[in-house]
Amino acid sequence: MKWDDFLKLVGNLPVIETEHLFVGKLSPEAIEVQISRWEKTGKLVQLKRGIYLLSKSYRKIELYEPYVASILKRPSYLSLEKALEYHGMIPEAVPVYTSVTTKRPAKFITELGTFDYRHIRESLFWGYNSVSVNKQTAFIASPEKALLDLLYLKKARISLDYLEELRLQNLKKINFNKLSEYAKRFRKQGILDGVEMIKRYIKSSKKGERAL
Repeated sequence: MKWDDFLKLVGNLPVIETEHLFVGKLSPEAIEVQISRWEKTGKLVQLKRGIYLLSKSYRKIELYEPYVASILKRPSYLSLEKALEYHGMIPEAVPVYTSVTTKRPAKFITELGTFDYRHIRESLFWGYNSVSVNKQTAFIASPEKALLDLLYLKKARISLDYLEELRLQNLKKINFNKLSEYAKRFRKQGILDGVEMIKRYIKSSKKGERAL
């Protein structure tokens, strides 16, 4: 396959997954050889084995990084601090795209950023919504689930000082009832205690009107 023909095939795709290219007369091995050559010449950028981007000079579509996070490891959804940033609940930009997955943990350092995957058991893989930007669909935790995932995976000891360090803002986005119901599904006393501390923090923050 020539490069121009390849561009016609993938030019409108945000991300190239080679398993979807194994069609026609070329064998998977032949396509992999060509992909490797184009990567070496800088025409393609590898995100992980089997997943590539067109280099910036050939790229037509603006990439939505949460979408990339959703396909580098499936199933997964964006959570913890990055999801809190997405919801406007912390003021700082978070450099790492942290997702949770039922698969093994992994980390991919790419030109788009660092994508970190934390393992969570299947019974806790819920509480996220689909978000589409430029026809790229990502999966992002709700504010309540992002907070609970943070408590659960980081095993943080929750205190008012800890919550102050997080610099939580726009606290009206937190639904108390949903937060409590979600916490019960973790079946961890530490999570339940953490939720009570979060409620105290929110109520003490001018009835949830904390926004920087």
